[in-house]
Amino acid sequence: MKDKNELIRVFAKGGILSPADLLGIMEISRKLGNDHVAFGSRQDVIFPSNGNTPENIAEACMSIDIGYEIGTDNSVYQNIISSYVAVNVVDTTTWVKEGVYQIIIDDFEYLPKLKINIVDPAQSIVPLFTGEINFIASPQEHYWFLYIRNPNQDNKLERWPRLVYSQDIAKVAQTVEETIINNPKFVVEELYMVLQGKIKVNYRKIETPLETPEPNFPYYEGINALLNNRYWLGLYWRNNQYNLDFMSAACRLCQQTGIGKISIIPWKSFIVKGIKAEDRLRWEKLMGKYGINMRHSSLELNWHLPVYDQEALDLKRFLTKELDHEDISTFGLTFSIKTHRNYYWFTSVVIERNLEKNMALEECYNILYAKDFNPNHTAYFTYAKAVKKEVIPALLIELSKLYFRQLNPEKETPAAAKTAKETESVSESYQCSNCLTIYDTSTGDPLAGVKAGTLFGQLPDNYQCPVCDSGKEFFKPLYSMVK
Repeated sequence: MKDKNELIRVFAKGGILSPADLLGIMEISRKLGNDHVAFGSRQDVIFPSNGNTPENIAEACMSIDIGYEIGTDNSVYQNIISSYVAVNVVDTTTWVKEGVYQIIIDDFEYLPKLKINIVDPAQSIVPLFTGEINFIASPQEHYWFLYIRNPNQDNKLERWPRLVYSQDIAKVAQTVEETIINNPKFVVEELYMVLQGKIKVNYRKIETPLETPEPNFPYYEGINALLNNRYWLGLYWRNNQYNLDFMSAACRLCQQTGIGKISIIPWKSFIVKGIKAEDRLRWEKLMGKYGINMRHSSLELNWHLPVYDQEALDLKRFLTKELDHEDISTFGLTFSIKTHRNYYWFTSVVIERNLEKNMALEECYNILYAKDFNPNHTAYFTYAKAVKKEVIPALLIELSKLYFRQLNPEKETPAAAKTAKETESVSESYQCSNCLTIYDTSTGDPLAGVKAGTLFGQLPDNYQCPVCDSGKEFFKPLYSMVK
């Protein structure tokens, strides 16, 4: 893994860059001795400094009017991310158009020190809650939920008491950030009262809670149809090292064909929208000239890795090869690999390096998964701990089976509820609906003092799941095991 303090990170507010700005970034990377750039999880552009001094880097960056930072560990500033890229590519909230994002993002006249997300909950390309300040579009036009995640309090997520108007987002974010930095042990209700005395905000009452759809991760690569006889193009590199010659040529083709924006997505990829039908052949020729491969399998695409992390890349290559060999479908699931502590994930399944002191010399990993396998939940459950690399594929296969088993469960009808009540006494196994832990009558729960042979209905009312502490009411009978 490269020393993150030797990397340069260029901010692309909202993940949006003009072809001219992106072309300028390519030239800076070239001047500093690189042949590629990489994309970060916060829709930024990253490349090595190659030992250049801060003065040399500053001189190289004079050609663009975009913020940058040297060193990605312990960063001072953060890129604002948005789901601008999702408009016309996947289903989105009807009123959240490209112009809405542009107006909001243009209002930010400062470089934030906290992570800010401006996201539509109807799409699933860009995660909702990976920011510390998260604005989520509401059903009410031009109003947004605000969720604040506090890394100083176990990433606890709290909702702002009111909806925030689009054109107030920038000043609310800046004032919240200033207050939080001075008071890291904040309480959202107190923050709300503090802001009442500092700035005037156009609020609206929250009439319905935030609803997030079931995770439906889209295929984001290749040339795909838009409305009005236009197309969008998504491109992905396995190693997240995008060749400068190709990227420069792509930027110039955008300029020549009237495409005004290029979007970076958190999955280390980029998307060009609005390609005219008559220009499609020019793009196909460009990709052919540079030998660009398209249409990777979803098994390959749906991974999130740290930038310039060779251990994570090697592990991903091993796992995808093994899973492909087994012909296993992971459609709908997303995966993260975490090799160091300072990393916040946003996927269905996480493979993290076990960093316990007694495990420091061994290459072993923990496997976790999100509640309901939905990355928009902030709760993750441990599926396996301190396992060797060679064991991980088999565990991922079992997890994928669990995912498909719980996918779109049939709603319980009154007749089904009656059947469940009638068969409760003979059902041998019940499963926690939050973490999928199974209570088996034949083994009981020795750690909780429950003897083998104890029926679920005989458990005390205060019985809790041994893994996630969910109450007894969260367990559902596994009817297939009823004899």
